[in-house]
Amino acid sequence: MSNQNPNNPQGQTNTPELTVIGADTRIKGEMFFEKSARILGHFEGKITAQGEVQIGNGANCNAAVEAEQIIVDGSVQGPLFARDRLTLTKNAQVQGDLTAGTLVVSEGASFVGHCNVGPRAGDMTGQTSQQQTRNTAPLTNEPKPNITTQLDLTPPWAQEANSSVA
Repeated sequence: MSNQNPNNPQGQTNTPELTVIGADTRIKGEMFFEKSARILGHFEGKITAQGEVQIGNGANCNAAVEAEQIIVDGSVQGPLFARDRLTLTKNAQVQGDLTAGTLVVSEGASFVGHCNVGPRAGDMTGQTSQQQTRNTAPLTNEPKPNITTQLDLTPPWAQEANSSVA
């Protein structure tokens, strides 16, 4: 049989779609990828992808990057948000905050910034900072109604005194 997949009559492989931004390309703005992307050139702005973003060796990104997985093999200045896994190879040079479910750092990688790593960090990365603020606000506001309610009640010692007098 000549085709690897009988449901694929053109003989295409089942590799995920990947958009490549060439080494000779300079882009400024905002890019969204429904699948995955490999950046080999220079980019300034914001990158969002549903799949994986690869920052290739020699690439330079002055950008916020958000994706399911991020692999950095070049230079990035800006925050990185990997919903699943963030990998910094030996050539990676990152200056910015990292948030990821899993962080892999190879020997030789350079990183300056703050890290938020783990299952909780992974859950938070899918939300915007405004959503995070909205979601944490009720936690800080919850005790206030309870405290107010407790302050409005008659103290337990006064209740006991009233019941023993009656």
